[in-house]
Amino acid sequence: MTAFLVLLGALTLDRLFGDPRRFHPLAGFGRLAQGLERRFHADSRLRGTLLLTVLVLPWVVLAAWAASLAWGWIVSLLVLVLALGWRSLDEHAERVAVSLEQDDLDGARAGTGMLVSRATDEMDADGVSRATVESVLENGNDALFATVFWFLVAGAPGVVAYRLVNTLDAMWGYRTPRHRHFGWAAARLDDVLNYIPARLTALAYAAAGRMGSALRCWREQAAAWKSPNAGPVMAAGAGALGVRLGGYAYYHGRREWRPVLGHATEATGDKDEGAAGAARIRRAMGLVDRALALWMAVIVIGVSFIVFA
Repeated sequence: MTAFLVLLGALTLDRLFGDPRRFHPLAGFGRLAQGLERRFHADSRLRGTLLLTVLVLPWVVLAAWAASLAWGWIVSLLVLVLALGWRSLDEHAERVAVSLEQDDLDGARAGTGMLVSRATDEMDADGVSRATVESVLENGNDALFATVFWFLVAGAPGVVAYRLVNTLDAMWGYRTPRHRHFGWAAARLDDVLNYIPARLTALAYAAAGRMGSALRCWREQAAAWKSPNAGPVMAAGAGALGVRLGGYAYYHGRREWRPVLGHATEATGDKDEGAAGAARIRRAMGLVDRALALWMAVIVIGVSFIVFA
């Protein structure tokens, strides 16, 4: 019951106040990781694994100790509030949507660049909106659903472990010459930690949208995606929204083809491309919100069963 109240409080606080504007712990952790990588990088899986352990394990142990104290619920609340990115994701996506509505393509590209790791300089309005929708769907899992999952499973230590590993994966988990071996541990551990949450997220997206289309896209298209967890999440999300995602994108200076996800059912016709893209982004944001409502309903039922059984 305490865990549920902490979760409810953290979601409420995140929605009301969002992320700290300055000195966010995850940003500080990212800077620490960058500094240590510059000092200790080597083209070695072992070196990357050791550095990941040094960066993550002490914070997990500290969170476990603090959460075990008499006022540990306050620690858990603080950790979860700082780990959630629900409002922050909405704010970034809404900024892109507004720019598209105002035909400010440069502003939309800049806003999208804050959400994705690919180059945005050459994107048209449709490309900007598709990239933003992909980020909303995928980060909905990483910054919201998977974070909630690991809190319910392992409390504050689980949240800390998941979010720090997820941050390192976002920094080191690319198959570039520099990170192909060094980032192996971060990428593989993030895959393991996200395996169950990603599929629960995909199921929630399906239930919150066009379920038949979402399940079909998940079944037929997810395996072609290079990430074993992003594939189900984005395929189900695309099917639930009735949009097409994927296609060409630029990563680290290279043009890469990504399999097409989803079935396009939206009718844009002669509609302005910017307005259509903005509407698509807001529909993705709404899908995440409805999926969260479904998660919370299931959690409430589970808590009620435990309390009153």
